[in-house]
Amino acid sequence: MNRALGVLTCGAFLSFGLGVLGSGEPVLALVLGAVFALLATAGFAWVRGRPLRGAIYVVVQLPLAFVLFTKDAGVGATLFLVVLVSQCVLLRLPRPAIALVIAVVPLVHLGMSLGEGLREGIGTFISVLFAAIITELLLREQRSRTELAEAHAKLRDYAAQAERLATAQERNRVARDIHDGLGHSLTVVQMQVKAARAVLPTDPAKADEVLAKAQEQAETALADVRRSVQALREPRPVPPLPDALKALAETAGITARLTVSGTERPLPDERREALFRAAQEGLTNVRKHAVADRADVVLAYTASAVRVEIRDEGAGTGGGASTGFGLVGLRERAEHLGGTLTFTSAPGRGSALTMEIPG
Repeated sequence: MNRALGVLTCGAFLSFGLGVLGSGEPVLALVLGAVFALLATAGFAWVRGRPLRGAIYVVVQLPLAFVLFTKDAGVGATLFLVVLVSQCVLLRLPRPAIALVIAVVPLVHLGMSLGEGLREGIGTFISVLFAAIITELLLREQRSRTELAEAHAKLRDYAAQAERLATAQERNRVARDIHDGLGHSLTVVQMQVKAARAVLPTDPAKADEVLAKAQEQAETALADVRRSVQALREPRPVPPLPDALKALAETAGITARLTVSGTERPLPDERREALFRAAQEGLTNVRKHAVADRADVVLAYTASAVRVEIRDEGAGTGGGASTGFGLVGLRERAEHLGGTLTFTSAPGRGSALTMEIPG
């Protein structure tokens, strides 16, 4: 916009100079025209963005433009007035001040006859008013483009933040799956290998039976890893929650009794997975901490929620297991789904792990 007004100012000065030379006006008129053009270009760049200097600039340029108009009331002097009004808008003067300048500009025709002065004054008024409107519209477009560029930059930042958040959430999910799935299976294998080594010298047949179960559990763990890798590429069919918990209880490595209450209903995969992992973690904790040979697994369907609870009557942990990575992951799952996870344990009175989520 400044560059366009600079070009217009130079064109106005050229037109004014030709008019002055053609009319025989003294060289002083050319000097005044050069002063106006210099102030309208270099001077305007110095005052723009400074309200007080801008007001002084207009106070100086407006009378100078009137003087130039008296020297040559042609196209050049009129263009000087158009440039000045546009610059008033660019200086962001108060609207009443801009309106006053626009209203004063037609007064350059006061020396003419009434009819001619009225005709020329209306034409000049329309010209400078049009210039003010166009300048304001261009300013608004410029501001809109700036705001749009800033919005795009913020949007890119938000997109980058969302990508980082999604990556962190996926990393946490994979970590939970590894702990809850592979960690559970390896714990079972570890317990079975220890049991086999304990009875190997005295009962090789029993040791072989336990090792066979360990091998079966290891194959199950490998299959679980393959399913997890496949799940990163495409969805996989999952069994109903009661069936999955029944299979889990049968391979828990301890005696686990499953009790289902309420009316069974299908659950979204994410909710079903969370409840299954809660049962899996609960049974793992029983084997590792409870010193118990049996546990109860309860699956309860209520009107608005589904609950999984794992109880044992073992030694208890005094709450020490409540800070493990497995329970941290389960709490994250429960909170993400709008549910709750509770873990209670007391020495000599066993432990209970409960997850309840809406569903």
